[in-house]
Amino acid sequence: MAVSMDQIKELRKNTGAGVLDCKQALEQTEGDMEKATELLRQKGLLAAAKKADRKAAEGRVEVYTHPGNRLVGVVVLNCETDFVARTEGFIELAHDLAMQVAATSPRWISREDVPEDALAEEKASFAEEIQGKPERVVERIIEGKLAKFYQQNCLLDQPYIKDDSRSVGQLVQEAIGRIGENIVVGRIERLTIDTAVES
Repeated sequence: MAVSMDQIKELRKNTGAGVLDCKQALEQTEGDMEKATELLRQKGLLAAAKKADRKAAEGRVEVYTHPGNRLVGVVVLNCETDFVARTEGFIELAHDLAMQVAATSPRWISREDVPEDALAEEKASFAEEIQGKPERVVERIIEGKLAKFYQQNCLLDQPYIKDDSRSVGQLVQEAIGRIGENIVVGRIERLTIDTAVES
């Protein structure tokens, strides 16, 4: 099926993928914009997985200041080269992550960062809530509660504030696939006038 330049432009605008990739995705999906977007997303995730072990020692510190100057979100976002750190796509990603931190106040970057004692405390409180439930459903309930805990407290597990159909982790993985370098969230901070620094 022939695809129009307008379709390619629209898909490129929505995904940030290259012209050729957009054209191929639209041809493979017979012009279905939604399926083409998903195809490019999957392609980006595969490319990101291959880059995960590469060292990310460059990057930028991005600060989002909420109107009124009483709240800021700070993100240290790392990449492999200073060239990429200066690109519009990388800067936009860093800004969006700083805004996410300001809006949602995550305590940790990823679930791997959650201390064992904090996890044990959560599991203990879950256990109290589900006393008396049948054994066969207890494990599923705990899994569900843990997933919700991670979504509320871990940046990469949180629904992205601009598009809650994706997690922040998916957003980062898609950017890796698009930009072509490993990208790592190095540190997060949230500062307000009336509270101590949270990270």
